Amino acid sequence: MTSKNWKLLTNPLNDENPITVQVLGICSALAVTVQLKPALVMALSVTVVIALSNLIIASVRNTIPPRIRIIVQLVVIATLVILVDQVLKAFVYDVSKKLSVFVGLIITNCIIMGRLEAFAMVNKPWESFLDGIGNGFGYGMILVIVAFFRELLGSGSLLGYQVIPESLYAFGYKDNGMMILPPMALITVGIIIWVQRSRNRKLIEK
Repeated sequence: MTSKNWKLLTNPLNDENPITVQVLGICSALAVTVQLKPALVMALSVTVVIALSNLIIASVRNTIPPRIRIIVQLVVIATLVILVDQVLKAFVYDVSKKLSVFVGLIITNCIIMGRLEAFAMVNKPWESFLDGIGNGFGYGMILVIVAFFRELLGSGSLLGYQVIPESLYAFGYKDNGMMILPPMALITVGIIIWVQRSRNRKLIEK
């Protein structure tokens, strides 16, 4: 793999993270991170949609009239989202119910539209596919981190399994109920942004 392709996969994990650097996709980071399992499924779903939509649009970009390019992009995204939603309902119905309308809202996820416009419309299919994978992983990484701390501190569990021993509760330990409230998702994302920018001087605004 060339260094350029490697950067397409790795840059979105840090210097070009779609959530913490570009501040995109915040809504789903707030909505689906109460528990780790829905966050993982959402991350995988977005990664599949963005990678395949990037690949498809990059493959046909030279045949798309400029005036209808947004419509074509939305049709491709919507088709993929419908397919993903049906797969989730077939194989992980309980998680699909928890995600509710947020799977459908992947259609309007600004990360996906942004990558199609900024990258897939001007690059080759393979590079666009790698860009989609990288941005999907970058997005998913933040969702998983936020969900990990919210579920652990808010419910004392991970993936639905109790991890904080009952003995701690017997000594007076209590779950932090604030962690499962929507504002704590925003605060957790804010802390991640602060830590990332404090450790990476390239991200410090001058």
